[in-house]
Amino acid sequence: MTRYFCQDHPDVLSLEAEVVAARPGAVVLDRSPFHPGGGGQLADRGRLAWAHGETAVTGIAGENGQTWLLLAEPVELAGAVEARVDAAFRAAQTELHTDAHVLNALVYQHFDGALITGAQLKDDGTARVDFDLPNVDADAVRALEAEINAVIRRDLPVRTVHVPVGEAANGAGLVRCRSVAPPPSDDGTVRVVEIVGLDRQACGGTHLASTGGSRPVRILKIDNKGRHNRRVRFGLVGAR
Repeated sequence: MTRYFCQDHPDVLSLEAEVVAARPGAVVLDRSPFHPGGGGQLADRGRLAWAHGETAVTGIAGENGQTWLLLAEPVELAGAVEARVDAAFRAAQTELHTDAHVLNALVYQHFDGALITGAQLKDDGTARVDFDLPNVDADAVRALEAEINAVIRRDLPVRTVHVPVGEAANGAGLVRCRSVAPPPSDDGTVRVVEIVGLDRQACGGTHLASTGGSRPVRILKIDNKGRHNRRVRFGLVGAR
């Protein structure tokens, strides 16, 4: 897959682009600041503006190797447009996603390399991450809340690198999902997100520049989902 523009330019939330394919209510751009979602992260929201109007971007869909922006109105666009990401929504998803990485890192370290079995960020400041954690007491997982908030207070830098696919798959602990691995880029590399001094794992999402950019978090609930899965629900303190 081609690297997303937003991965290399995370601070660019508005840009001029050209329509390369269109149908009523959907469009493909030559470049796009929108993150398409995936790995539990919701797709970006925002707007497209053109010479005679503007409309909301309501969804993002991949079709035949192209990324289609789904529009709120059945317009069929051509030529130049301005693409604008909803900055507040991106920021909230980025904050939750970074905190999910911290939770993931601590579960991996404390519970013998336990892997993720599913994840979902929501638009209300909460998220859930499912782990393969048989025979682990819920209170032991809940106790990680203090460590998560300690990592936030330490304000650890977050950075990304690209490593060869073979390096990511050779048991280095970079791939944390039990059933799905991030797809490699066209250049044969996998994007790895590093929280300096804490963790490295493959991921295609958006992240804070440092952990201190997050509000404190609270572990809200831990559910048993089958014999192995433990679902950890957490939320940002002060979120609606």
